[in-house]
Amino acid sequence: MTLYNLSRRFFNSAVLFMGFVSVNAPVFAQPSSEPLRFGVGLFQPDREKNDATYKPLTAYLEKALGRKVILRTVDTWEGLAKSLATGETDIALLGPWGYVLANHEAGAQAISTILYDGKPEYFAIMVTHPQSGIKSIEDLKGKSFAFGDKGSTSGFLIPFYEFQKRGIDPEKYFSRTLYTKHQAIETSVVRRELDAGADYNRNRDAMISQGLIKADESKIFWTSPPLPNDAVAVSAALAKDTAFVAKLRTALANIGGELAKQPDLLPARYTGFVNKDNSFYAPIRDAGLATGKLRAK
Repeated sequence: MTLYNLSRRFFNSAVLFMGFVSVNAPVFAQPSSEPLRFGVGLFQPDREKNDATYKPLTAYLEKALGRKVILRTVDTWEGLAKSLATGETDIALLGPWGYVLANHEAGAQAISTILYDGKPEYFAIMVTHPQSGIKSIEDLKGKSFAFGDKGSTSGFLIPFYEFQKRGIDPEKYFSRTLYTKHQAIETSVVRRELDAGADYNRNRDAMISQGLIKADESKIFWTSPPLPNDAVAVSAALAKDTAFVAKLRTALANIGGELAKQPDLLPARYTGFVNKDNSFYAPIRDAGLATGKLRAK
């Protein structure tokens, strides 16, 4: 089965299950008395830590929006994209590829992008342990390699696209191909249980700063061009409420100034949000189309 068909089956089953009809069908904004469900990807090593990390942001949004906001940590990027597409989640902070999937299949709309060290972009990377002998992608032949889950931008889409451009079929090129979480990739490389894997610079930086890995225990041997950072996106239904979207954008844009008073609003090195829309994620959409994981409409 092709990767496109896998993605298609994933979303089609979700659509049928939730009774979702079509992005072109009439949709209605959620009543203002209803709680907002805020979905966040698993950016931290475990759910408990992730919930603790994003509770201050949730409380801030609740106050700024004047509505109850319920935080939901979703374990996989695929799962978070699905929840936004099917209406289980109203607002989500999710990776670029997950956002593009939710937009393409169900009309979710990006309204803002998170800033890391003041920039709205980051990098996909490939890492290995220093004694592996791997210095380039060409050295990966016959080695074990781990991708992130199939909803991940840096862990899956972008490295897969890079391999495709080089004529590499991962299932044939590598001795073993895995799909797992970003943190597990880094720790498996450090422990030499894995020859190499895909990650992103922000995750590696965070794991080093938290003492989960040491910088000299792994090395980066490939870095992507700049990629758009994680999106704050709203469901297709909520996107219809232009007054709400404007209020949410303002609340997010003000976070940069609030960090001086409340540093725990965002994890370390995240410095706020900047207003962006669907067009900012065109490079990710282009990669999805080029790899056949999105079908042109």
